[in-house]
Order: sequence, then C-alpha cells, then structure tokens
Amino acid sequence: MSKFEFPELPYAYDALEPYIDAQTMELHYSKHHKGYYTKFVNAIEGTGLENKSLIEIFENISSESTAVRNNGGGFFNHTLFWNVMGPNGGGAPSGELAEAINNTFGSFDEFKEKFTAAATGRFGSGWAWLVVKDGKLEICSTPNQDNPLMDVADCSGEPIFGLDVWEHAYYLKYQNRRPDYIDAFWNVVNWDAVAKNFKDAK
Repeated sequence: MSKFEFPELPYAYDALEPYIDAQTMELHYSKHHKGYYTKFVNAIEGTGLENKSLIEIFENISSESTAVRNNGGGFFNHTLFWNVMGPNGGGAPSGELAEAINNTFGSFDEFKEKFTAAATGRFGSGWAWLVVKDGKLEICSTPNQDNPLMDVADCSGEPIFGLDVWEHAYYLKYQNRRPDYIDAFWNVVNWDAVAKNFKDAK
C-alpha cells in the first residue's frame, strides 16, 4: 500500500461550470490525474523513493527515470491545481497576498497580464506558476509535467498557484483557443486557497 494517496476532488465535476465544463473535469481528474498517480506509485514501488516525500524526490529528479519525473509531476501539479480553483471563485485576492502582488507586479491587473502571458506563451504542453522564492513572488512556466520544485526546472521556488495549459485541460470546450480558456480560468480561482499557500510558503 503506497503512502501516497490519491486526493478527493474538493468539489463536484460540474462545480466550475460554465467556465470549465463537467465532462472535461471528470476526464481530467478521473483519467489523467488518476493515471499519473497510478503510474507514479508503480514507478517507485520497491525502490528507496517509497520512503521519500514528493519534495525530496523532486529535489533530485534529474537522477530519476522519466516515468518518475513525468508521473510524479503530474500527480503533484494536478493536486495543487484542483485546490486553487473552486465554485464561487474569481475576483481578486485580499490581505497579505494582494499586498505582495501589488508590490511585486505593480497591480493585480498587471499580475494577471504577466501570468496570462506565461500561460499563453508556453509552447506545447505545460504549466504557468506563481511561486514564492526567498520570500518573494515570481511568475514562470515549465514544460510537460515539470514544476518549480524540480532540480531540472528553469525556474525554482515553492509553487502556490498553477495553471494547466495541456490541451486535455481545455480542448473539449475551447478547442485550440487557449487564450479563451485562460480568460475563463480567472473566474474560478480560489484566492483564499492561494493566500493560504502563500502564507505556508513564506
């Protein structure tokens, strides 16, 4: 029995309608995310990695197999992704997180612009991230299922907010219109969850 557990989706499949449709959510969670989890657990079975945390595994991911890297990343990234979205989301952050965003990027709108650019500009499949590095906020993106905790990533830090720009995250509803999907995503962001991540990361 693996110590890594597959997380419950924190809301119903249709909870993010009309911005993210129920069919996409169901496939994304029950097929893609579950698939990454299962393959990751299988890839580390019977190895020393079973006793390590995901963070420890990511810190030395360059010395692990592609299966561990891709599936461990997919497992972790989606778990974060579900938690930074929710019904009754959207709007803007408040408190410390809002202050940090304004101080770093100038304003919430400028932050949204820069984050949207990172998500739109990621060639092929990947993720856009807001990370905390040395107590400061940074925006970056990674290919495939890499994330900023991995020693192979171009950008490093503790991810507190992420957006999946793989086609499977939006193709049923938005086809090749990634910008429309990113635009819709802002309506389902759970800023309370992001603020909690920010507090924990600091």
